[in-house]
Amino acid sequence: MLNALANLSGARRFGSMLEALLLACAVFPAGNRLFAQDLIAGTEHGGPIRLFTSDAATLESQETRKDLPCTVTPDKPQLGFDLKFHVGYEVTVGLKDLAGEGNQLTMIFRVTADDKPDDPAYFSQRVSVPHIDEDERGSAFLQGAFDVGEGKYHVDWLMRDREERICSAHWDAEASLAARDKPMALSIGAQAVAPIDHEPFRQEPPVEREATKTPIKIKVMVNFAPQDSSAASLQPVDTTALVSILRNIAREPRIGSFTVVAYNLQEQRVIYRQEGASQIDFPSLGKALNSLNLGTVDLKRLTQKHGDSDFLGQLLTAEVKEAKSKPDAVIFAGPKVVVDETISVETLKQLGDVKYPVFYMNYNLNPQANPWRDAIGNAVRYLKGAEYTISRPRDLFFAWSEIMGRIVKSKGTAPATANVAPQ
Repeated sequence: MLNALANLSGARRFGSMLEALLLACAVFPAGNRLFAQDLIAGTEHGGPIRLFTSDAATLESQETRKDLPCTVTPDKPQLGFDLKFHVGYEVTVGLKDLAGEGNQLTMIFRVTADDKPDDPAYFSQRVSVPHIDEDERGSAFLQGAFDVGEGKYHVDWLMRDREERICSAHWDAEASLAARDKPMALSIGAQAVAPIDHEPFRQEPPVEREATKTPIKIKVMVNFAPQDSSAASLQPVDTTALVSILRNIAREPRIGSFTVVAYNLQEQRVIYRQEGASQIDFPSLGKALNSLNLGTVDLKRLTQKHGDSDFLGQLLTAEVKEAKSKPDAVIFAGPKVVVDETISVETLKQLGDVKYPVFYMNYNLNPQANPWRDAIGNAVRYLKGAEYTISRPRDLFFAWSEIMGRIVKSKGTAPATANVAPQ
């Protein structure tokens, strides 16, 4: 989808224009605000693409048109935590050029991989423009994005209004991994083009699990919280990263059983639990997270002197010491936890001698701002576990590779020669 933000000359107009033009958005790990497009029917299945003759001619011409004055600024492809390259662009158009009782902008563009010249992907979106005064100054900004795998691509783009004025642009983009990152397995194939997946909790097809007599069982404990502990809501950039960590774990074929515990430290409660499942139920997790209400504070919690650290201590006791089913590994994930007091040594001693490896995947976009070990990190260290800082997509990939290697070594599991689908 597309988003239009009005940069108006006066604050009195900004609020109304922003409300009228803001349609939808998806935020990616790098922090940029990018907006997905809709794939034109037929593209996914190789069917015929039906375009107006004038639109098709504009895309084919490679000519830059300015009947409708606008400026298109492409962004460099960026690798997200979902291990896909996100390609974005920004369009700037003067409000005076959209003045009138209302207008409609239609964006159409195609993306062609250099190695697949006969298989382009076509995208489109329409944006309704509200009434704009003739003397209005400032600009509107339209942003768009799509996903690609490694490769070189050519983009042909146009935007037209109801008067058939056209703005067009054409550019090349290259998505490539650095030499040291080549071992990374991306979640989108080379030379592939796809729309942005705007549903972070979409269920994926079942993974074929490796057949073993004793499949690996893991417990994942995720603190679904924003990087900024004072934020009133879970930010999309944080949701994307935390869900990507979970998806990376869920796709591991050597794991046969998942227990997921999603909690929020600020609200001091477990939000969602899934016990001993063959795959993670992402839609149910997403639905449970809708109950988060970070903008309010429970008066009862205000009276608790060390509520956060007490909650973490109780959670560790329940999930590590008193858990009925012992996993082959426990993995903590989430942003750095800031509490007034660390978990008491007495609580940690009560956990006893843990017989399985413990890991902490600390999602931290800016580790230099707070390089100190947090409460969970201290607990993991006490349990002789390992901590990994996840600041970039490559950190996630290589951290998980090492974690899984340690789990397999600890369990001494050898995979069978055949794969079986989960029951």
